[in-house]
Amino acid sequence: MALPQKESSPIFSDATAGTLRLIAYLALAAILMVLDHRNGWLHRVRYASAAAIVPIYKIAAAPADWVHDASTAFVERRKLIDENRQLQESLLLAQARLNRMDAVSQQNERLKQLLDTQHLLGLHAQLARLIDVQLGPTHDRVMLNVGADEGVHVGQVVIDSHGIMGQVIETLPHASIAMLVTDPDHAVPVMLARTGMRGIAHGTGEADQLVVPNLPLSSDIKPGDQWVTSGLGGRFPAGFPVGTVTKLEHGPSGMFLEALVKPAAQLARSGEVLLLRDQPDPVGPPAPAPQVGPPASLAPTTAHASPASPARLANPNPPKPATAASAGATP
Repeated sequence: MALPQKESSPIFSDATAGTLRLIAYLALAAILMVLDHRNGWLHRVRYASAAAIVPIYKIAAAPADWVHDASTAFVERRKLIDENRQLQESLLLAQARLNRMDAVSQQNERLKQLLDTQHLLGLHAQLARLIDVQLGPTHDRVMLNVGADEGVHVGQVVIDSHGIMGQVIETLPHASIAMLVTDPDHAVPVMLARTGMRGIAHGTGEADQLVVPNLPLSSDIKPGDQWVTSGLGGRFPAGFPVGTVTKLEHGPSGMFLEALVKPAAQLARSGEVLLLRDQPDPVGPPAPAPQVGPPASLAPTTAHASPASPARLANPNPPKPATAASAGATP
């Protein structure tokens, strides 16, 4: 029986080879570290390898950077949109406030003109404000914010700082309706300021025109003359501007002239008006006349001088009393 032959084992087994490789690698690493520490030979290798690896890092990080930039851009855009909207709102609000301040300034100027008119003329007037305007081909009327409870009555004259606007035709508890001078049913006794010629100014239904009919053909009137209230009838006080002559025309019959007049009052722009109160008539006896006498320089200066009696003033040369001799004498 043949005996099995023993297999020859290798001098270096796999475990031994692995150990030797490890030792060799460690020795090589130690040598490289010593050389790098002393001479810096591996610095250029690391620098070159880093330069080659950095683009790889950037490419790897690019998606994250893109996402971050996109989110930042979206947030910034949203922030800019919100800020732009807020700025637009602030601008609109500032513009609205500026417009309101301008309107308030104009309103204050109109009120100042009304008060100046009231103080200048010494009028007893009541301030009112327009709350509604009713303009049409058949009537021109406005509604005021004061009424019967505030002392307003029918027939009260309405003026602005430029002239006659109309008169009150209806009163409510806290409002009143005034007919404008341009209403076809309205008429004002007027007088030409330059010559004193009288007439009646009628409304035409147009917002900027009155007419004074039945003027003689020989009338001394021309465009630019001013009509004022004459005071006739007792409704409108005398002297208030009514309008200015713009054109002269022949009447329908051809025997008279008609004067077209532009109203003096700012009918389309006035927001505040004055209601004239009735002027009270004087009551009681007239004031005594001033005493009449000689000048102070001719008055007696002596202490014993007595003032002349009424009889002596009436007859400065009174007849002498008759004596006894003269009574018995014959003529």
